[in-house]
Amino acid sequence: MNSWLLFSIARTHLLTKLKQTVVAALGVTFGIGSYITLVSFMTGLNEMLDSLILNQTPHIHIYNEIEPSEKQPIANYLAFEDAINVVQSVKPKQNNKKIHNALPLIDKLNANKKVRGALPQLNSQIFYISGPIKLAGNLKGIDILKEVALFNFGDYIIKGTAQDLQNNSSGIFLGAGVAEKMSLDIGDRIQISTIDNGIFPLKVVGIFQSGVADLDNIQSYANLKTVQRVLGVPNNYITDINLKLHDIEEAPALAKTIASQYQLKAVDIATANAQFETGTAIRNLITYAVSITLLIVAGFGIYNILNMLIYEKMNDIAILKAIGFSGKDVQFIFLSQAMIIGLAGGILGLGIGYLLSVIIDRVPFETEALPTISTYPVDFNIWYYIIGILFAMISTFFAGYLPSLKAKRIDPVEIIRGQ
Repeated sequence: MNSWLLFSIARTHLLTKLKQTVVAALGVTFGIGSYITLVSFMTGLNEMLDSLILNQTPHIHIYNEIEPSEKQPIANYLAFEDAINVVQSVKPKQNNKKIHNALPLIDKLNANKKVRGALPQLNSQIFYISGPIKLAGNLKGIDILKEVALFNFGDYIIKGTAQDLQNNSSGIFLGAGVAEKMSLDIGDRIQISTIDNGIFPLKVVGIFQSGVADLDNIQSYANLKTVQRVLGVPNNYITDINLKLHDIEEAPALAKTIASQYQLKAVDIATANAQFETGTAIRNLITYAVSITLLIVAGFGIYNILNMLIYEKMNDIAILKAIGFSGKDVQFIFLSQAMIIGLAGGILGLGIGYLLSVIIDRVPFETEALPTISTYPVDFNIWYYIIGILFAMISTFFAGYLPSLKAKRIDPVEIIRGQ
């Protein structure tokens, strides 16, 4: 039978029962709209939380670990070679925080095609001194411009600029918590004291806020050469090397290679943030589970409406079969109705979902913990819309398949005889 004719009959059935058709379409509309809104907002929120942590975390962190010797001196005494040696109160071995031959190692790492950039750092515990106030903290020497380029440091600067620190050999960037506790602002002077009781004056040229309160309450940054001068160490004194890779998935394997090759501690980003990654995976699982449930509920609504429509159209089905329409033709008519409902409801749902996402994206969201975020985060990923319309069509197909199969098997003789 002519497909266009069958399609016209399906359209006529839908228009004669317009109220039921609209209800079925609205079920799909709200299901798809809720899915788009929920998944866009939740994934946007997850990406914001991920970036808050992962943007500041190197793909591989290289340093010297302070730990006990794996082989104790008694193991070198041949007389106890076959004995079980019990060593109590094992102490960590004397170990320098400095990475041996750090500068040649950085050059070698930068030459690696997998590495986007290898940045040196000098990490030191200090005390902040401002008048009578003395606060314990941590000072890191960095190459500020490279940190901005590779690790998005500029996103967390709330006062001053990276260039201000680059141009000032006695400048310091304070964490927002440190600045607040010590009532300091740009242009103020602060003294820092090293663990060797050396006191050095520095000028506050910027304030940053990472969004992690524990970090902002103790952390500060200065130029690498400035910190080396403060600590009285040579220019090749480096305690940490941070790597940014082209492909984050290669971090675990490369970290193992570096650790075994250079006898250094190399921690990849997956290991360092294992708990955080687990939380993200669970949030994503909940988001998709709720979204799929909404679409399935909409599918059941279509099934119920089409099922009732078949009972109401028994006489029409009998007449169609009596005048020459086959069972497959009748099945195509009712299956077409389901697909029309799915397509119309799906497209309208995409529009509503996009509109609600835009509204959420423009709602002000201000918090002191996240100074760079001004509105609620929303992820407008085109794949969510493609998945939404595909799921709408698939769910409505299965929702209409069983009722259409029932219509296909109806015996017109029994219906006419019953009349």
